[in-house]
Amino acid sequence: MKRTRSLYVPAAAAAVLLTAGPVASATAASATAVGTRPASAAAARADVDAAGAAAAALKKYPGFVESLDKDGSVWHVDVIGKNGKAHSEVEVSAAGAVTRSDSDTEQDGNEYKTLLAAKVDAAKAMKAALAATPGKVWSLDWDNDNDNGVADYWSVEIKSSDGSTKNVGVDAKTGKIVPADSDNDGDNDNDNDNN
Repeated sequence: MKRTRSLYVPAAAAAVLLTAGPVASATAASATAVGTRPASAAAARADVDAAGAAAAALKKYPGFVESLDKDGSVWHVDVIGKNGKAHSEVEVSAAGAVTRSDSDTEQDGNEYKTLLAAKVDAAKAMKAALAATPGKVWSLDWDNDNDNGVADYWSVEIKSSDGSTKNVGVDAKTGKIVPADSDNDGDNDNDNDNN
């Protein structure tokens, strides 16, 4: 009797292994696939920053960034063409893709003469502002109204890690920090037109 029972046990174990083997293998493969998903999903969720949005807009519409601002996960970028006569309003998605544009090619070229001649472009202005005030660039605007004693400058809004914002002015000729049109506002920018 003992001998017969010992034959049934190995046969039953073999049957279980044959049946469970593919299931265990599929489970292991599934776990491996799931293990790789979070890394790629996290990479897909990484929002493009202001510099990336500006670069994406300029790649599609060569020229000069006049302004940019973040609205949710979308960047709105205004690009002035190299001749000053074209103006494109561009939306850049969180992934850095240009998703929409409105263009006007009949602008007065003289209106943007100082922007086109500026030694400090938008990218350099953002770098200078971030060097002076750590955080993330939330918006950038070209300003030539001389309201702070500087004829041509960039107004760069920086959002700090605590959620407060600060406007930093960057001289378009020297790259030096100058007073901006407004200073610390200490609020969380809701990106509406009532600010």
